[in-house]
Amino acid sequence: MEKKPLIATELPGPRARDLLERNKKYRYPQGPFTLEFVAEKAEGAFIEDVDGNRFLDFMGGIAVLSTGSCHPRVVKAVQDQLGRFLHVGPLLFFDAEVRLAEKITALAPGETPMRVFLGNSGTESIEAALKVARYKTKRGAIISFTGSFHGRTLGAMSVSASKVTHRKHMGPLLPEVYFAHFPYCYRCPFHLAREECGLYCLTYIREVLFQKVISPEDVAAIIVEPIQGEGGYIVPPPEFLPALRELTREFGILLIADEIQTGAGRTGRFFAVEHWEVEPDIICLAKGIASGLPIGIMLAREDVLAWEPGAHGTTFGGNPLSCVASLETIDLLTGGLIDSAAQVGRWILDRLREMQEHYEIIGDVRGKGLMIGIEIVKDKKTKTVDPDRRKEIIKKAYQKGLILLECGASAIRICPPLVLSREEADLGLSILRESIEAASVSQS
Repeated sequence: MEKKPLIATELPGPRARDLLERNKKYRYPQGPFTLEFVAEKAEGAFIEDVDGNRFLDFMGGIAVLSTGSCHPRVVKAVQDQLGRFLHVGPLLFFDAEVRLAEKITALAPGETPMRVFLGNSGTESIEAALKVARYKTKRGAIISFTGSFHGRTLGAMSVSASKVTHRKHMGPLLPEVYFAHFPYCYRCPFHLAREECGLYCLTYIREVLFQKVISPEDVAAIIVEPIQGEGGYIVPPPEFLPALRELTREFGILLIADEIQTGAGRTGRFFAVEHWEVEPDIICLAKGIASGLPIGIMLAREDVLAWEPGAHGTTFGGNPLSCVASLETIDLLTGGLIDSAAQVGRWILDRLREMQEHYEIIGDVRGKGLMIGIEIVKDKKTKTVDPDRRKEIIKKAYQKGLILLECGASAIRICPPLVLSREEADLGLSILRESIEAASVSQS
């Protein structure tokens, strides 16, 4: 994309205003949109609107554009497939889906053989994981965590607990779902200090849930995001996931790792669980695994994925275009983008922690790779959430040409394409600092 000044018109520009008005008339609001943006074209880590304004994309299509927008190798793979066939249906096979299954299982953590189910989306991979867990164990209950987000279909939403808005008036939801607290150490739900808590979030499962609420013999699976996404980009303490893995093994419970947002190299490893050397029984992938094309992948241990033929299926899952895009994406990720995400992510984290020391409204900075959260607070002493200040920062950054996204009660998430360069990272950080500075001044 041609380099030129980022913002050329008032925002939104005239063409964008017209399209936004038409959009309001004919489409229902899918989310609490804060940016009045209408896309025209995109390349790499930049996206341009219909009025010629350019934006550095620190949102990455909500962690989807792993290889950036329109990576030429992904585009070529899709174009080549377009001329061959678009769909063959679930009863026939084709080369790309077989190669994708081979490649993704070879990357799975641990030595235990795994098999895959190809679907359409992250939430569909979650639905498949919940079904196969129940089918395998002949148990009905699922344990999830507060702050989690696993999708918006009925089963996936039933095991999610990040916002009441997602669940309001939607019941009855899936029965036999129980919630424990995720180790959000900056805001410990048990009001304990980390050095003295002894991972009480897991003790709670053992001593409260298993003693007073649900027998572990009735629990099919525990589902967890290695790093919580929608809940606030919350990184657990290093002991948490290994201890959770041991807990599930003790009671014959399956461990489902929701790697929809953390997977595909975003955290500097192909799977985030690799940071803690954890081997889940089931892994769910989507988002960045196909660079923007829709696909969901569920991996399960060979002995776990034991459905009889016809017990589960899909019409469009593993679409040929998505499969070839995914193959090319994996080659790009393992060919250098995962390492780049780790390096550029460390650089961003270091700069943000310098900002944290300087600005009273930055309460916490956390993350791995290019999955980074900045918690905005009224002040560091009280840690009082400040969603209005967060919204102000996001809006000011947008007006300067940087797209950011919120998560949790008061956090800003940084999840740019993994092709982000150090130079582009510095540009984004410069805009972010100016926006935080302006928000800090307006607070005083």
